[in-house]
Amino acid sequence: MNAFVRAALAASLLFGSSLSALAADILIGVNLPLTGAFAASGTYVMNGAKIAVEEINASGGVLGMPLKLIIEDNKSNPTEAAGVAEKLITRDKVPVMLGAWGSSLTLAAMPVIMDYKVPMLVETSGANKITESGNPYIFRISAPAALEARGFQKHLDHFKIKKADFLIINNDWGRSTAADFTKMFKENGIQVGLTELMDQTAQDLSAQLSKIKSSDAETLIVTTAVDQLTLVLKQIKALNLDRQVITTGGSQNPDQLIAQAGVAANNSTHLLFFTPWVPDATAFPERSKTFIDAWARKGFPPAGLTESFRGYDGINVIAAAIRKSGVAEPAAIRDAMWAIDVPALNGPVRFAKSGPAGSESGQSNPAIYFVKIVDGKVVMAP
Repeated sequence: MNAFVRAALAASLLFGSSLSALAADILIGVNLPLTGAFAASGTYVMNGAKIAVEEINASGGVLGMPLKLIIEDNKSNPTEAAGVAEKLITRDKVPVMLGAWGSSLTLAAMPVIMDYKVPMLVETSGANKITESGNPYIFRISAPAALEARGFQKHLDHFKIKKADFLIINNDWGRSTAADFTKMFKENGIQVGLTELMDQTAQDLSAQLSKIKSSDAETLIVTTAVDQLTLVLKQIKALNLDRQVITTGGSQNPDQLIAQAGVAANNSTHLLFFTPWVPDATAFPERSKTFIDAWARKGFPPAGLTESFRGYDGINVIAAAIRKSGVAEPAAIRDAMWAIDVPALNGPVRFAKSGPAGSESGQSNPAIYFVKIVDGKVVMAP
Protein backbone atom coordinates (compact mmCIF):
# COMPACT_ATOMS: atom_id res chain seq x y z
CA MET A 1 0.00 0.00 0.00
CA ASN A 2 1.65 3.23 -1.09
CA ALA A 3 1.83 6.35 1.08
CA PHE A 4 -0.96 8.11 -0.82
CA VAL A 5 -3.39 5.24 -0.31
CA ARG A 6 -2.49 4.96 3.36
CA ALA A 7 -3.05 8.69 3.84
CA ALA A 8 -6.35 8.58 1.98
CA LEU A 9 -7.51 5.62 4.07
CA ALA A 10 -6.51 7.32 7.30
CA ALA A 11 -8.36 10.49 6.28
CA SER A 12 -11.40 8.44 5.36
CA LEU A 13 -11.40 6.65 8.69
CA LEU A 14 -10.94 9.91 10.57
CA PHE A 15 -13.75 11.59 8.63
CA GLY A 16 -15.99 8.60 9.14
CA SER A 17 -15.37 8.52 12.87
CA SER A 18 -16.16 12.23 13.07
CA LEU A 19 -19.46 11.67 11.32
CA SER A 20 -20.22 8.79 13.66
CA ALA A 21 -19.50 10.98 16.67
CA LEU A 22 -21.83 13.64 15.33
CA ALA A 23 -24.51 11.10 14.53
CA ALA A 24 -24.19 9.64 18.04
CA ASP A 25 -25.49 12.82 19.67
CA ILE A 26 -29.18 12.69 20.53
CA LEU A 27 -30.54 16.05 19.49
CA ILE A 28 -33.22 17.95 21.41
CA GLY A 29 -34.65 21.12 19.88
CA VAL A 30 -35.18 24.07 22.23
CA ASN A 31 -37.64 26.77 21.15
CA LEU A 32 -37.57 29.63 23.69
CA PRO A 33 -37.83 33.43 23.93
CA LEU A 34 -34.23 34.59 24.44
CA THR A 35 -34.90 38.14 23.27
CA GLY A 36 -38.05 40.26 23.44
CA ALA A 37 -40.60 40.65 26.21
CA PHE A 38 -40.10 37.20 27.75
CA ALA A 39 -36.31 36.96 27.34
CA ALA A 40 -35.48 36.81 31.04
CA SER A 41 -37.77 33.85 31.68
CA GLY A 42 -36.78 32.05 28.49
CA THR A 43 -33.10 32.38 29.36
CA TYR A 44 -33.68 30.93 32.81
CA VAL A 45 -35.51 27.94 31.30
CA MET A 46 -32.68 27.43 28.80
CA ASN A 47 -30.06 27.41 31.55
CA GLY A 48 -32.07 24.91 33.57
CA ALA A 49 -32.19 22.67 30.50
CA LYS A 50 -28.43 22.96 30.08
CA ILE A 51 -27.84 21.85 33.68
CA ALA A 52 -30.01 18.77 33.09
CA VAL A 53 -28.04 17.87 29.96
CA GLU A 54 -24.73 18.25 31.80
CA GLU A 55 -25.90 15.93 34.57
CA ILE A 56 -27.31 13.35 32.19
CA ASN A 57 -24.22 13.33 29.98
CA ALA A 58 -21.91 13.09 33.00
CA SER A 59 -23.81 9.91 33.95
CA GLY A 60 -23.33 8.30 30.53
CA GLY A 61 -25.99 10.04 28.48
CA VAL A 62 -29.09 8.30 27.19
CA LEU A 63 -28.89 4.91 25.46
CA GLY A 64 -25.12 5.33 25.71
CA MET A 65 -25.18 8.58 23.72
CA PRO A 66 -24.80 12.19 24.85
CA LEU A 67 -27.68 14.63 24.62
CA LYS A 68 -27.16 17.82 22.63
CA LEU A 69 -29.43 20.86 22.74
CA ILE A 70 -30.10 22.75 19.53
CA ILE A 71 -31.25 26.11 20.88
CA GLU A 72 -33.18 28.70 18.87
CA ASP A 73 -34.59 32.09 19.88
CA ASN A 74 -38.28 32.62 19.07
CA LYS A 75 -37.88 36.32 20.01
CA SER A 76 -41.09 36.30 22.10
CA ASN A 77 -42.98 36.32 18.80
CA PRO A 78 -45.53 33.69 17.68
CA THR A 79 -44.54 33.89 14.00
CA GLU A 80 -40.91 33.35 14.96
CA ALA A 81 -41.89 30.45 17.24
CA ALA A 82 -43.54 28.66 14.31
CA GLY A 83 -40.50 29.34 12.10
CA VAL A 84 -38.12 28.07 14.78
CA ALA A 85 -40.12 24.85 15.14
CA GLU A 86 -39.93 24.20 11.39
CA LYS A 87 -36.23 25.04 11.29
CA LEU A 88 -35.41 22.68 14.15
CA ILE A 89 -37.31 19.85 12.49
CA THR A 90 -36.33 20.30 8.84
CA ARG A 91 -32.80 21.69 9.15
CA ASP A 92 -31.56 20.19 12.40
CA LYS A 93 -33.59 16.96 12.24
CA VAL A 94 -34.47 16.99 15.94
CA PRO A 95 -36.69 14.05 16.99
CA VAL A 96 -38.21 15.95 19.94
CA MET A 97 -38.55 19.54 21.10
CA LEU A 98 -38.80 21.59 24.31
CA GLY A 99 -40.79 24.84 24.24
CA ALA A 100 -42.00 27.39 23.68
CA TRP A 101 -42.51 29.20 27.05
CA GLY A 102 -45.52 31.45 26.33
CA SER A 103 -48.93 30.11 25.36
CA SER A 104 -49.19 32.17 22.17
CA LEU A 105 -45.70 30.99 21.20
CA THR A 106 -46.56 27.35 21.87
CA LEU A 107 -49.88 27.55 20.04
CA ALA A 108 -48.11 29.00 17.00
CA ALA A 109 -45.61 26.13 16.95
CA MET A 110 -48.21 23.40 17.40
CA PRO A 111 -49.42 23.14 13.77
CA VAL A 112 -45.80 22.67 12.69
CA ILE A 113 -45.11 19.79 15.04
CA MET A 114 -48.46 18.28 14.03
CA ASP A 115 -47.53 18.46 10.34
CA TYR A 116 -44.11 16.89 10.87
CA LYS A 117 -45.24 14.50 13.63
CA VAL A 118 -42.50 15.51 16.08
CA PRO A 119 -43.39 15.57 19.80
CA MET A 120 -42.95 18.71 21.89
CA LEU A 121 -42.62 18.86 25.67
CA VAL A 122 -44.35 22.05 26.87
CA GLU A 123 -42.57 23.34 29.96
CA THR A 124 -44.34 26.63 30.84
CA SER A 125 -47.42 27.55 28.77
CA GLY A 126 -50.74 27.64 30.61
CA ALA A 127 -53.50 28.17 28.01
CA ASN A 128 -56.08 25.38 28.23
CA LYS A 129 -56.41 24.86 24.48
CA ILE A 130 -52.79 23.71 24.19
CA THR A 131 -53.86 20.30 25.46
CA GLU A 132 -57.52 20.52 24.46
CA SER A 133 -57.24 21.23 20.73
CA GLY A 134 -56.44 17.70 19.57
CA ASN A 135 -52.68 17.58 19.01
CA PRO A 136 -51.24 14.13 19.90
CA TYR A 137 -47.66 15.41 19.74
CA ILE A 138 -48.07 17.78 22.72
CA PHE A 139 -47.05 16.74 26.24
CA ARG A 140 -47.25 19.40 28.94
CA ILE A 141 -45.66 19.42 32.39
CA SER A 142 -46.85 22.95 33.29
CA ALA A 143 -50.28 23.60 34.76
CA PRO A 144 -53.02 24.88 32.45
CA ALA A 145 -55.21 27.66 33.77
CA ALA A 146 -57.94 25.17 34.71
CA LEU A 147 -55.55 23.23 36.98
CA GLU A 148 -54.29 26.46 38.52
CA ALA A 149 -57.85 27.48 39.32
CA ARG A 150 -58.56 24.13 40.96
CA GLY A 151 -55.37 24.41 43.00
CA PHE A 152 -56.27 27.94 44.01
CA GLN A 153 -59.72 26.79 45.11
CA LYS A 154 -58.17 24.72 47.90
CA HIS A 155 -56.81 27.93 49.45
CA LEU A 156 -59.92 30.11 49.27
CA ASP A 157 -60.49 29.96 53.02
CA HIS A 158 -57.05 31.48 53.56
CA PHE A 159 -57.50 34.35 51.10
CA LYS A 160 -61.05 35.24 52.22
CA ILE A 161 -61.93 36.77 48.84
CA LYS A 162 -65.35 38.42 48.53
CA LYS A 163 -64.86 40.16 45.20
CA ALA A 164 -61.98 40.05 42.73
CA ASP A 165 -60.83 42.10 39.75
CA PHE A 166 -58.40 40.87 37.09
CA LEU A 167 -55.44 42.55 35.39
CA ILE A 168 -54.17 40.18 32.73
CA ILE A 169 -51.79 40.08 29.80
CA ASN A 170 -53.79 40.17 26.57
CA ASN A 171 -52.85 36.78 25.15
CA ASP A 172 -54.02 33.15 25.37
CA TRP A 173 -52.38 32.67 28.76
CA GLY A 174 -54.01 35.70 30.36
CA ARG A 175 -57.44 35.18 28.85
CA SER A 176 -57.51 31.49 29.83
CA THR A 177 -56.59 32.41 33.39
CA ALA A 178 -59.32 35.03 33.68
CA ALA A 179 -61.93 32.67 32.26
CA ASP A 180 -61.09 29.72 34.52
CA PHE A 181 -60.60 31.75 37.69
CA THR A 182 -63.84 33.66 37.04
CA LYS A 183 -65.70 30.36 36.69
CA MET A 184 -64.13 28.96 39.87
CA PHE A 185 -64.81 32.12 41.87
CA LYS A 186 -68.46 32.25 40.84
CA GLU A 187 -68.93 28.57 41.68
CA ASN A 188 -67.70 29.40 45.18
CA GLY A 189 -69.90 32.46 45.69
CA ILE A 190 -67.18 35.03 45.01
CA GLN A 191 -68.10 38.08 42.97
CA VAL A 192 -66.05 39.04 39.92
CA GLY A 193 -65.68 42.68 38.97
CA LEU A 194 -63.43 44.17 36.29
CA THR A 195 -61.21 42.32 33.83
CA GLU A 196 -58.58 44.72 32.51
CA LEU A 197 -56.23 43.75 29.67
CA MET A 198 -52.63 44.86 29.04
CA ASP A 199 -50.45 44.26 25.98
CA GLN A 200 -47.27 42.34 26.71
CA THR A 201 -45.07 45.35 25.88
CA ALA A 202 -47.14 47.91 27.81
CA GLN A 203 -45.25 49.86 30.46
CA ASP A 204 -47.85 52.41 31.56
CA LEU A 205 -50.74 50.61 33.27
CA SER A 206 -52.22 53.72 34.89
CA ALA A 207 -55.44 53.63 32.85
CA GLN A 208 -56.22 50.05 33.87
CA LEU A 209 -55.19 50.56 37.48
CA SER A 210 -57.25 53.74 37.80
CA LYS A 211 -60.35 51.81 36.78
CA ILE A 212 -59.49 49.09 39.26
CA LYS A 213 -59.01 51.68 42.00
CA SER A 214 -62.62 52.78 41.50
CA SER A 215 -63.84 49.21 41.96
CA ASP A 216 -65.09 47.90 45.30
CA ALA A 217 -63.20 44.60 44.96
CA GLU A 218 -60.67 43.91 47.73
CA THR A 219 -58.57 41.45 45.67
CA LEU A 220 -56.66 41.89 42.40
CA ILE A 221 -55.58 38.85 40.39
CA VAL A 222 -52.62 39.66 38.12
CA THR A 223 -51.32 37.48 35.30
CA THR A 224 -48.22 38.53 33.38
CA ALA A 225 -44.46 37.88 33.17
CA VAL A 226 -42.07 39.14 35.81
CA ASP A 227 -40.76 42.26 34.06
CA GLN A 228 -44.22 43.68 33.46
CA LEU A 229 -45.34 42.57 36.91
CA THR A 230 -42.54 44.67 38.40
CA LEU A 231 -44.05 47.72 36.69
CA VAL A 232 -47.56 46.79 37.84
CA LEU A 233 -46.49 46.55 41.49
CA LYS A 234 -44.65 49.88 41.37
CA GLN A 235 -47.65 51.60 39.80
CA ILE A 236 -50.04 50.02 42.29
CA LYS A 237 -47.99 51.55 45.11
CA ALA A 238 -47.73 54.92 43.35
CA LEU A 239 -51.54 55.03 43.06
CA ASN A 240 -51.99 53.96 46.70
CA LEU A 241 -54.15 51.12 45.44
CA ASP A 242 -55.01 49.11 48.53
CA ARG A 243 -55.70 45.58 47.30
CA GLN A 244 -54.82 42.00 48.13
CA VAL A 245 -52.61 41.28 45.09
CA ILE A 246 -52.31 37.64 44.00
CA THR A 247 -50.43 36.61 40.87
CA THR A 248 -50.89 33.45 38.85
CA GLY A 249 -48.92 31.52 36.24
CA GLY A 250 -45.80 30.71 38.24
CA SER A 251 -43.54 33.09 36.30
CA GLN A 252 -43.10 35.75 38.98
CA ASN A 253 -39.59 35.22 40.42
CA PRO A 254 -40.35 36.77 43.84
CA ASP A 255 -36.64 37.40 44.49
CA GLN A 256 -36.48 39.41 41.27
CA LEU A 257 -39.58 41.35 42.29
CA ILE A 258 -38.00 42.18 45.64
CA ALA A 259 -34.83 43.37 43.91
CA GLN A 260 -36.58 45.40 41.20
CA ALA A 261 -39.83 46.56 42.78
CA GLY A 262 -38.52 47.06 46.31
CA VAL A 263 -41.15 47.84 48.92
CA ALA A 264 -43.82 47.82 46.21
CA ALA A 265 -43.54 44.02 46.20
CA ASN A 266 -44.39 43.72 49.89
CA ASN A 267 -47.57 41.83 50.80
CA SER A 268 -48.06 40.47 47.27
CA THR A 269 -48.84 36.75 47.03
CA HIS A 270 -47.69 34.48 44.20
CA LEU A 271 -48.87 31.15 42.86
CA LEU A 272 -45.77 29.10 42.01
CA PHE A 273 -44.77 25.59 40.94
CA PHE A 274 -41.39 25.33 42.70
CA THR A 275 -40.22 26.60 46.11
CA PRO A 276 -36.41 26.92 46.10
CA TRP A 277 -36.54 28.83 49.43
CA VAL A 278 -38.00 25.73 51.09
CA PRO A 279 -36.81 22.69 49.09
CA ASP A 280 -38.13 20.36 51.79
CA ALA A 281 -41.65 21.43 50.75
CA THR A 282 -41.14 19.97 47.27
CA ALA A 283 -42.03 16.44 46.24
CA PHE A 284 -38.41 15.28 46.00
CA PRO A 285 -36.32 17.45 48.36
CA GLU A 286 -32.94 15.88 47.59
CA ARG A 287 -33.41 16.33 43.84
CA SER A 288 -34.45 19.92 44.47
CA LYS A 289 -31.36 20.59 46.58
CA THR A 290 -29.11 19.05 43.92
CA PHE A 291 -30.55 21.37 41.28
CA ILE A 292 -30.42 24.45 43.51
CA ASP A 293 -26.75 23.71 44.29
CA ALA A 294 -25.93 23.21 40.60
CA TRP A 295 -27.63 26.52 39.74
CA ALA A 296 -25.61 28.32 42.42
CA ARG A 297 -22.32 26.80 41.23
CA LYS A 298 -22.99 28.27 37.80
CA GLY A 299 -23.24 31.70 39.38
CA PHE A 300 -26.80 32.15 38.13
CA PRO A 301 -29.10 34.46 40.13
CA PRO A 302 -31.38 32.78 42.70
CA ALA A 303 -34.29 34.71 41.17
CA GLY A 304 -34.12 32.40 38.16
CA LEU A 305 -34.92 29.22 40.08
CA THR A 306 -38.70 29.56 39.82
CA GLU A 307 -38.37 29.46 36.01
CA SER A 308 -35.23 27.41 35.40
CA PHE A 309 -36.61 24.29 37.03
CA ARG A 310 -39.02 24.05 34.09
CA GLY A 311 -36.17 23.49 31.63
CA TYR A 312 -34.49 21.06 34.02
CA ASP A 313 -37.66 19.02 34.47
CA GLY A 314 -38.46 19.18 30.76
CA ILE A 315 -35.14 17.71 29.68
CA ASN A 316 -35.31 14.98 32.32
CA VAL A 317 -38.79 14.02 31.11
CA ILE A 318 -37.63 13.94 27.48
CA ALA A 319 -34.59 11.85 28.46
CA ALA A 320 -36.84 9.38 30.29
CA ALA A 321 -39.04 9.01 27.21
CA ILE A 322 -36.01 8.38 24.97
CA ARG A 323 -34.71 5.73 27.39
CA LYS A 324 -38.13 4.11 27.47
CA SER A 325 -38.44 4.14 23.69
CA GLY A 326 -34.98 2.67 23.14
CA VAL A 327 -34.47 4.84 20.07
CA ALA A 328 -34.30 8.59 19.35
CA GLU A 329 -37.10 8.69 16.81
CA PRO A 330 -40.18 10.94 16.95
CA ALA A 331 -42.89 8.26 16.87
CA ALA A 332 -41.14 6.10 19.46
CA ILE A 333 -40.53 9.04 21.78
CA ARG A 334 -44.17 10.13 21.51
CA ASP A 335 -45.41 6.63 22.35
CA ALA A 336 -43.00 6.34 25.28
CA MET A 337 -44.25 9.59 26.82
CA TRP A 338 -47.43 7.75 27.82
CA ALA A 339 -45.47 5.15 29.81
CA ILE A 340 -43.03 7.25 31.86
CA ASP A 341 -43.10 8.18 35.55
CA VAL A 342 -40.45 10.81 36.31
CA PRO A 343 -39.57 12.20 39.77
CA ALA A 344 -39.39 15.83 38.65
CA LEU A 345 -38.81 18.91 40.82
CA ASN A 346 -42.45 19.86 40.39
CA GLY A 347 -43.67 16.43 41.44
CA PRO A 348 -44.10 13.09 39.64
CA VAL A 349 -44.66 13.47 35.90
CA ARG A 350 -47.20 11.02 34.51
CA PHE A 351 -49.24 12.03 31.50
CA ALA A 352 -53.02 11.78 31.42
CA LYS A 353 -54.97 12.13 28.21
CA SER A 354 -56.51 15.52 27.48
CA GLY A 355 -58.49 16.61 24.44
CA PRO A 356 -60.60 14.95 21.74
CA ALA A 357 -60.68 11.14 21.75
CA GLY A 358 -58.17 9.66 19.35
CA SER A 359 -55.94 12.76 19.22
CA GLU A 360 -55.31 13.45 22.88
CA SER A 361 -52.42 15.48 24.23
CA GLY A 362 -50.60 14.53 27.43
CA GLN A 363 -51.05 16.59 30.61
CA SER A 364 -49.28 16.03 33.92
CA ASN A 365 -50.60 17.27 37.25
CA PRO A 366 -47.95 19.59 38.73
CA ALA A 367 -47.74 20.77 42.33
CA ILE A 368 -48.99 24.26 43.19
CA TYR A 369 -47.64 26.45 46.00
CA PHE A 370 -48.22 29.95 47.32
CA VAL A 371 -45.61 32.32 48.68
CA LYS A 372 -45.93 35.84 50.07
CA ILE A 373 -43.41 38.68 50.11
CA VAL A 374 -43.24 40.03 53.67
CA ASP A 375 -40.80 42.82 54.59
CA GLY A 376 -38.63 42.01 51.59
CA LYS A 377 -38.50 38.26 52.26
CA VAL A 378 -40.23 35.28 50.66
CA VAL A 379 -42.32 33.16 53.03
CA MET A 380 -44.49 30.14 52.37
CA ALA A 381 -48.21 30.91 52.45
CA PRO A 382 -50.68 28.34 53.86
